Amino acid sequence: MGMRMRWWKIIGLAGFAGVAATGVVLARAERRRRAYTPEEIRARLHERLAEVTASERPEAPPPDPDPPRPDRGTPSA
Repeated sequence: MGMRMRWWKIIGLAGFAGVAATGVVLARAERRRRAYTPEEIRARLHERLAEVTASERPEAPPPDPDPPRPDRGTPSA
């Protein structure tokens, strides 16, 4: 019976160490996040938005398959 209790102690200590390590990682991330001023956060978000919109923007718009003709008006559906 002594060996079984020993394994539970090891598993319990490993679980406690995992929870403590997760807490440390979360605390560091929170401190790092709070280190930015609102102006810095706004500037970084604007930079990321510009990068995303630049990568999604096509080089040239696709040609209109049926452009309107001045003599006939707009095409009907």
